[in-house]
Amino acid sequence: MKRTLRSRSWFETPELYGWLRRAALRSEGLTEAAYEGKPIIGIGNSWSELTHCNAHLRPLAEAVKRGVWQAGGCPLEFPVLSLGEFNMKPTTMLFRNLMSMDVEETIRANPLDGVVLLCGCDKTTPAMLMGAASADVPAIILTGGPQLSAHWRGETLGSCTDCRRYQMELLAGRITSEDWHDLQGAIIRSPGHCMVMGTASTMACLAEALGMALPHTAAIPAVDSRRLQLAEEAGRQIVELTLQDIRPSRIMTRPAFDNAIRVLHALGGSTNAVIHLVALAGRLGFDLPLDRFDELARSTPVLLDVKPVGRHLMEDFFYAGGLPALLQELAPLLHLDAMTVTGRTLGENIAAAKRYDAEVIRSFDNPVCNEGGLAVLRGSLCPRGAILKTAAASPELLRHRGRAVVFSSVDEMQRRLDDPDLNIEPGDVLVLQNAGPLGAPGMPEAGFLPLPTRLLRQGVRDMVRISDARMSGTAFGTVVVHVCPEAAAGGPLALVRTGDVIELDVPNRRLDLLVDEAELARRRSAWKPPPPPYHRGYGWLFQKHVLQADQGCDFDFLRAAPPGS
Repeated sequence: MKRTLRSRSWFETPELYGWLRRAALRSEGLTEAAYEGKPIIGIGNSWSELTHCNAHLRPLAEAVKRGVWQAGGCPLEFPVLSLGEFNMKPTTMLFRNLMSMDVEETIRANPLDGVVLLCGCDKTTPAMLMGAASADVPAIILTGGPQLSAHWRGETLGSCTDCRRYQMELLAGRITSEDWHDLQGAIIRSPGHCMVMGTASTMACLAEALGMALPHTAAIPAVDSRRLQLAEEAGRQIVELTLQDIRPSRIMTRPAFDNAIRVLHALGGSTNAVIHLVALAGRLGFDLPLDRFDELARSTPVLLDVKPVGRHLMEDFFYAGGLPALLQELAPLLHLDAMTVTGRTLGENIAAAKRYDAEVIRSFDNPVCNEGGLAVLRGSLCPRGAILKTAAASPELLRHRGRAVVFSSVDEMQRRLDDPDLNIEPGDVLVLQNAGPLGAPGMPEAGFLPLPTRLLRQGVRDMVRISDARMSGTAFGTVVVHVCPEAAAGGPLALVRTGDVIELDVPNRRLDLLVDEAELARRRSAWKPPPPPYHRGYGWLFQKHVLQADQGCDFDFLRAAPPGS
């Protein structure tokens, strides 16, 4: 039986507006032959010159349109909010939920039978996935792809892992300001998102692992013509998905999330992906507890040798076989019967995949790390959890006891970190408070606390750092993030004082504040929440309804009701 298209209810109506909608399409040069009886395919485009990662998406949209026309659909492009990590203040995380609402409501409100969603920069991909999940109209995610590898003075570099590394060398006096300026012109060599396994690359891989993107979407370089060919294929495939009525809720199932978590660990991927996957699951009506991430980490090795965990870059990953080759290596651990946007199962998609470089994509008997790239910590300092990227941490700091040096805000940290009077030693533990969803606000990527210049010049390159903030996926070091509950919500992190002893024990998944309970009770009785930063508008809405990190920092009113409720 032929499916009744959703868009028909906009045009086949007895009242005036059905006629006017057809007149409006004619004003754009579309006759009835262009859309009559055909699926109308929306192309949600997060193109923006304010978001350099997404500034090349216009040609991709045109390629998608070609594919839609070829398959007998009618493409209509529409803009959505674009979130760029470099320009937006105070943080793009403040606006991820807003972008997801933009995507969802635009799909709901318009005569769209299916959508191709163009994204790339860190928060644009999870926002698109969340919006698609909530709208539950057939959808394909199409990311813009990673930048080309950067080259500078004989070294292959990746933004912004090597930006951070060289900034430390600048502060340590190992390179000059002239070197730093010269590097600036070389580090971002092409359009696209960061070419290390940062958040953008991680989320592109997870969209593919979840089944919401076509095979090879994650790793084709942004400027490679094969990405345009893939975009055309996405245009053809979304018409087929629409005719079969294969929706995101059929693809993003619990087994698909297990696949995504396995892939996250095998990639040595971004800590931010934990928050995004938890939020996405909530949109689909089920909880995704942090303990599931840790459970799967124990039996999933890191197989991808890409910065910041490894040595290579996303361009190398693509030449090595891309995500399908990695999935094939992981196949014994995956749910291969999971449905994907190809209309085939994950197992069918990767059956013919080949690995071309065993140094980039490792095997089980030669992993980068024996266990997954992330660990979930519990303890008196983080009763609802915290995250550490173990694969990018210093092994000698994974068990550490040290004296806390506390900063009550990002501003205070920036003011005091290089104060000559600051008493700080390499074995101390840097603690940042009030940088979570409520406290910052918006949970910025402030968790990669900079090291004091004095210590950098002594040769120190890592210390234990703890916060309720997030960390860029491009960053590295022994950095504990997402401490939950956050300080601004009255979590134990708010009670830490300089001089307290903190113990990190990653093998046993513990993070504890070693302070007498009577003293903590005294501090708790004296604690007052910080004043709210917003009194109107979207910021006010955010602080009233945002959930904590262990629930994905989504809005409480956007989570779907559990199935059958």
